[in-house]
This record gives sequence, structure tokens and C-alpha cells, in this order.
Amino acid sequence: MSADPLLQAVRDGVRIHDLGRQLTIGMPQSPNHPPFWHALPRRHGDMVRADGGSAANDIITMGTHVGTHIDAFAHVSQDGRLVDGSDALAAGSGGRFAELGAHTIAPMVRRGVLLDVPAALGSPEGCPAGYEITSGDLETTAAKQGTPITPGDVVLVRSGWGRHFGHPDRDVYIGRDSGVPGVGEAGATWLAAQGAHAAGADTIAFECLRPGSGHSVLPAHRVLLVERGVYIIETLDLEGLSAAQVYEFTFVLAPLAIFGATGSPVRPLAVVGRG
Repeated sequence: MSADPLLQAVRDGVRIHDLGRQLTIGMPQSPNHPPFWHALPRRHGDMVRADGGSAANDIITMGTHVGTHIDAFAHVSQDGRLVDGSDALAAGSGGRFAELGAHTIAPMVRRGVLLDVPAALGSPEGCPAGYEITSGDLETTAAKQGTPITPGDVVLVRSGWGRHFGHPDRDVYIGRDSGVPGVGEAGATWLAAQGAHAAGADTIAFECLRPGSGHSVLPAHRVLLVERGVYIIETLDLEGLSAAQVYEFTFVLAPLAIFGATGSPVRPLAVVGRG
């Protein structure tokens, strides 16, 4: 019998919460990125082997910041500089970011914390459109849940906006006219100060989007990706964790090792023991 406690935990039984969104044609996404597309270039019957066997295969195209995804440090610059101080334009020479691309994001098996902000503030359905989640909101939520943030954690912030992801009108989730709730500059600074390794949310832009403003300003991205070196994960499905009141878990994420890319699609998991 293995003495490895992780393997023993698996043998004892775990529950897995899938935090990733299905990739479907027409799903809501940031208008700044190429949409997801999926097609079958070969269908069953197009080629049939002598024994009667046949195979179908697929092709997909998409931006690396579409669906549930993680931002690499190459994604955002400020005043022409990346997180390591390098020149952003020069760093992307040849169309690849060799130093800060998605291939440099190490797989994550870390303590995860869900900060269920609307539940802690007394509005479990969700924060209002355009609401800025403040550092005080985050601190209050962590205290009410009994889940202090410790260095190296992955912190997932639920705004409740994720309930709109499957809305027939995808513009509802995008929220350009209405605004979208999310973490503001002060909240991002607080997360970084706690030592978060990565921060995620149930929206396409992580942070607060004011009504009608779209992605015109993204201060939380500047703070986390450029100033403090904290990864950002977006378009998470956090409703299941919230419903189950699971606030602390083992967080598992492995980006695609796309050399030089500014981000990667991901399918994160929250793993908890059955006990």
C-alpha cells in the first residue's frame, strides 16, 4: 500500500467540481478575441477501411482568451513594459513571447479558496451589474467563511455573474451596456498582498466593468499581471462550489503548453475529500 497521502486520498474517494465552461460555437466571449469554431473536416463514411471501419476528426479555431482560460504574463503591458521589466514589443519579436508565454505557466496543484462575495454580503444570487468588489468585500468574505488567504493560494472570486453564461442573449453575460461586477484596483492589490499565486472569477474580464465602458480600462489586470506577477483565470463556473458551500479545496489546473502564447484555454478542477 502506498504511503503517499495524495494517492491515499484518491483511494478514499474525492469529489470533483469542474470549474471550466463547455466550448461551444456562439458562446459568450470578449469581443477582443477570435471566437471559438469547431468543424468536422472528415466525417464517418468519407473514408471507409477495407474492414468497414471509419473515423471522424475535428478542427477547432479560437483565441487563447476564449472560454475558461488563464492569462500569461505576456498578455498585458503597462507603459510598454512587462512584469519582468522587459520591453513588451521586443519581447514579442517574431510573434512569440519566449520568456513569458503560456508555456512558462507551471501546472498548479495548490490550495484553492472560493470567496463567495454575494453570499457573504447577503445577496447570494449575485452582485449587481457594474458593482466593484472592494478589498473590504474580499476581506469580509474571507473572514465570514473562515478561509484566510495564505501565500501561494489560488483565489477564486464569485460575483454571481456566471449565472448569465447560458443566457439566450450572450450579450447579457458580456454586459457591455449593463456593466459587469468584478474586482477593482484596490481588490486586486489586496489579493496580491495576501500572496495569491493566481486569482480567478466567473466573468470574461475578471474585474469590474462599468456600464457602457467595455474593456476601456483594466486596472486589476495591470496590478496583477504587470505589477505583482499574479496569474488571472477568467470565465470560471463557480456556481456548483457556491451551492455546495465548498470554500476550500485542492485546485488543479494545467495550461496547454503553447509556446509563446499570451494565454491558454484551461479546464480547472476543485477537488475535495468525501469526508
